[in-house]
Amino acid sequence: MKRVIIIEDEKNAEEFLIQNLKEIDPEIQVVRSLSSVRESVQFLSSNKTAADIILSDVQLPDGLSFSIFNEVAMNIPVIFITGYNQFMLNAFESNGIDYLLKPVMKSDLEKALQKFKKLEDFFSFSKAPISDLVKQFAPKKKSRLVVKKGLDHLFLHLDDVVLFYTENKVVFCMDKNGKKYLVDKNLSDLEEELDDALFFRANRQYLVNINYIKGYKTYERVKLQAHLTINSINHCIVISQETAPLFKKWLYEA
Repeated sequence: MKRVIIIEDEKNAEEFLIQNLKEIDPEIQVVRSLSSVRESVQFLSSNKTAADIILSDVQLPDGLSFSIFNEVAMNIPVIFITGYNQFMLNAFESNGIDYLLKPVMKSDLEKALQKFKKLEDFFSFSKAPISDLVKQFAPKKKSRLVVKKGLDHLFLHLDDVVLFYTENKVVFCMDKNGKKYLVDKNLSDLEEELDDALFFRANRQYLVNINYIKGYKTYERVKLQAHLTINSINHCIVISQETAPLFKKWLYEA
C-alpha cells in the first residue's frame, strides 16, 4: 500500500489523516484529496486505479459517499469514517473493509491499515473479486440474543424484538407479544452488534426494529415521533432534529 485517496470535506479531519498516515508509514503518498460526492465521481470515473485504498467520510456536503461507489464501479477498498453507527452495513456493501468512528484515533487508523495489508496480500495471491474478499472483514450480525426472564436465560430471535430500551440504567427488550426481558448489554454495545438495516438508535433510550414501525409524525415542530404497529407497547419514541434525517433515510431506503 503506497497510494491513498482521501474523501473528506472537513479540513481539520483531512489534515489529521494526512499527518497520521505519514507517521504510520512515511512511504504512503496521498495522491488526491476530494471533498464532495460530485468531485469524487468526476475524478474516480477516469482514475479507477489511481490509489491502493480510499479513506472516505460518509457524510459529504452533497450527499453520502456510498453513492460514489454505487456510481463508479472499482476495485479500490475503502475505509469509511463517520460519527454515526447507522451506516455500518452500507459501508460493507460499498467496498468497505473497515469503519472508523469520529473522533478517529491514530491507533484505530493503524489497525485499519493493517487489516487492509492482509486483504492486499490475499488479493494479490488469489486474484479474487474484492467483493468476495471484503466479506471476510464484515462483522457477522446476530440473529438471536440471550435475554433473561426471572431466573431463566432464553434465546430470543431478533426478528421478534420490537425495541430495546433503558429504564433506570437497566436495558430491556420487548417482543412482538409485548413480553419484557432483561438484556445484559448496554444500548451502545447492542447498536454495534445488531444489523443496522433492522435496528435504529432513535435516541439515547431506544433501539427500534424497522419491521414494527407503522409510521411517524412531526413532534414539537422539529422532532419526529415513531408509531409502532403494536398498540399494546406503549412507548413514546422521539427522534431528535439532528437524527431525524438519518431516521427518514433509514426508513425510505429499507
